Amino acid sequence: MSILAGNRLSPNHPPPANGPVGGPGVWYGSALKNSTEWMYPLSDAERSEMIDAMRRARARKDGIGKMTKADFQMPSFGDTLEDLRREALHGRGFVLLRNFPVDEFSFEEIATMYWAFGTYMGSARSQNARGHLLGHVTDITDRYDDPSRRGYLSNRHLLYHSDSVDMVSLLCLHQAKSGGLSTIVSSYTIHDEMWKRRPDLAQVLYGPVPRNRRKEIPEGKGPWYDLPVFNYCDGRLVISFLRQFIDEAQDHPDVGPFDPLLVEALDMLTDLANDPELFLSMDFEPGDIQLIHNHQILHNRTAYEDWPEPERRRYLLRLWLSPPDGLALPGAFAERYGSVAVGDRGGVVVPGMETQVPLTAL
Repeated sequence: MSILAGNRLSPNHPPPANGPVGGPGVWYGSALKNSTEWMYPLSDAERSEMIDAMRRARARKDGIGKMTKADFQMPSFGDTLEDLRREALHGRGFVLLRNFPVDEFSFEEIATMYWAFGTYMGSARSQNARGHLLGHVTDITDRYDDPSRRGYLSNRHLLYHSDSVDMVSLLCLHQAKSGGLSTIVSSYTIHDEMWKRRPDLAQVLYGPVPRNRRKEIPEGKGPWYDLPVFNYCDGRLVISFLRQFIDEAQDHPDVGPFDPLLVEALDMLTDLANDPELFLSMDFEPGDIQLIHNHQILHNRTAYEDWPEPERRRYLLRLWLSPPDGLALPGAFAERYGSVAVGDRGGVVVPGMETQVPLTAL
């Protein structure tokens, strides 16, 4: 079955952009790699404000998952966090905070402060079929039942992709012995480069692209769904790309092999993402928080070698977030996001799942 054989999208699905989109979301890694303009180091006063907010919240409430933005009043730093969220959503598409307080605090205290950060960015969304609202990014392949299904619980290379939520954030607690670089690339830049070089292939990615659901099948849904890679809605480009899930969709008999033109378009996107002129790499330090807008940034991670001592092993915390001022999404995103309601969409939702805020990876 050729995926170009017919339009399986809703008649109301928005038409493609008429060319390059431009704007602040278009950037080149080669121009940013020696710059610090995308970093925001916390001041001592901002750190103190966060610590005080955490302690007040913990004194009032038991359980991180019960804490809301109202529990973390930060009159000065809170306004800054709002500005950083808007930069990620409407500017370059990402920010890196440095110097977040992680030293000399218990794991639960750090998790509470990170949760506080998240409440200023949006509502936390489940990251797996177990309903984890707080993710643990570390290598537990020797203890996990099916590590191939969850790359973030391994030390392997993770290819360029966007997660199934509006925004994703990572807090570094410990670095790897070597490797584990985070590399990001602007999907807006990729889109515009494709329009300049091969507009025919850019057009293909505005068409229906099958995706495999794996074992994360919402109630009443089938094992695969259609969602274009490029979507243009209310004057903004929104993207969704995870090549592995796209390629796996061909295993379903009612999908079958892709049209060669789609394969060529996907290959071109992948090649552009791996172009050193386009991507930007960053080596996380303890206390770094990376915040990216999934609709305009693709990210990957290099493989890494870990320390032998368990207490030194690479460890990051992760939040998937749905911001209150997120972009309008076409209805086709509801196949993966469950809804397109701003502030209440995205993540993994399966029958019988209950959300939780775990303090361990398992």
